[in-house]
Amino acid sequence: MKSLRNTALGLAIGVAGATTAFAGELTIATVNNGHMVEMQKFTPEFEAANPGVTLNWVTLDEGTLRSRVTTDITTKGGQFDVMTIGMYEAPIWGARGWLEELTFDAEYDVEDILPAMRGGLSHEGKLYAAPFYGESSMIMYRKDLVEAAGMSIEDNPSWDHIREVAKAITNKDEGVYGICLRGKPGWGDNMAFLTTMANSFGAQWFNEDWTPALNSDAWKDAVTFYVEMLNESGPPGSEGNSFNEILALMNEGKCGMWIDATIAASFVTDPAQSKVADKIAFAQSPQKATTKGANWLWAWALAVPAGTKQSEDAKKFIEWATSKSYIELVASKNGWGAVPTGTRQSTYDNPKFQEAATFDEAELKAILSANPEDSTMNPSPYVGVQFAAIPEFQAIGTAVGQQMTDALAGNITVEEALANGQAAADREMKKAGYY
Repeated sequence: MKSLRNTALGLAIGVAGATTAFAGELTIATVNNGHMVEMQKFTPEFEAANPGVTLNWVTLDEGTLRSRVTTDITTKGGQFDVMTIGMYEAPIWGARGWLEELTFDAEYDVEDILPAMRGGLSHEGKLYAAPFYGESSMIMYRKDLVEAAGMSIEDNPSWDHIREVAKAITNKDEGVYGICLRGKPGWGDNMAFLTTMANSFGAQWFNEDWTPALNSDAWKDAVTFYVEMLNESGPPGSEGNSFNEILALMNEGKCGMWIDATIAASFVTDPAQSKVADKIAFAQSPQKATTKGANWLWAWALAVPAGTKQSEDAKKFIEWATSKSYIELVASKNGWGAVPTGTRQSTYDNPKFQEAATFDEAELKAILSANPEDSTMNPSPYVGVQFAAIPEFQAIGTAVGQQMTDALAGNITVEEALANGQAAADREMKKAGYY
């Protein structure tokens, strides 16, 4: 049995550009989220079924992964045979010819993939990435703390109510914080959450003429609310927290509420991981002026960069890792409550999954309610909920994300952060010729 070669983050960064692919070896760039880490444990099963093929893993945090794969694909670096990307990259890179189209046999059952996931990873009807897991966002909360405070949380509560609940259940003496939210900078980190919050306040990234709209009252109100609420009821160091950091806090019982990716539900309800697994409940995301765009839509998906010399084996791996049989393999080893979700209707139709997953209805409801074609209160020219599906957004979202982190940390005011973000977005859009 061949050994699993899991490249450590520090080493991966240190040898950037030095990866050499050998015949039969697939180098896979992936994110350090729980389901991807678990997938690596099944390397022996794939290698046994595909003699002569070995898997070499490069596992990175979200921000580093996005930077590395973007650099590799745009420079034709050829470091990776399989890339973990999402709904932002797949259609844009597919349209540019940077990814190979994915086609599978009838047994794979492409039609079983949820339409929102399939559509978000396609361009002109061609699938350019296959979803490993999909997600929206929702409220995950400690029902014991909320009930003890004499309060409740229903679907789509107002942000004002969420703030009041957060205050009521915060107990800093015991190290329990009413709400945990992303603060780490990045277009897919803090801005994934903040965009949905801003959407619900009536904000949008661009007006119909593609002018950046970060100087609007709606953005100011949303970001001010976010900063004030985390200062009141959030944990220290929130400006450095993203998904994995908050997941650890939640599982330790340190967070009363967390509004983030639905995929987290399988971890926070797992007694093997969470000290409060039996105390977690779910609700649909908060709203302010509208429910439009209040919850995001995303898939971490696997794609084959054009020009790889390992194309055939790369597609075999993707077909295996995103199949019904892979989900069943995980269920057989870890239980149905631990399978990657958000991709296939057959998972939600499975009685074993329904019994094991207390979050199944809330998760599917959130995914089905997210609409990238109509995600802002006022008309917008772009597609996307927590991002705008244009090539320039990555640079804009990254720049704005840093400003929001600085505002949360108290280094600058909210007004300064938004003014700086507006200026950065304006530069990028003018450079790209939008106006």
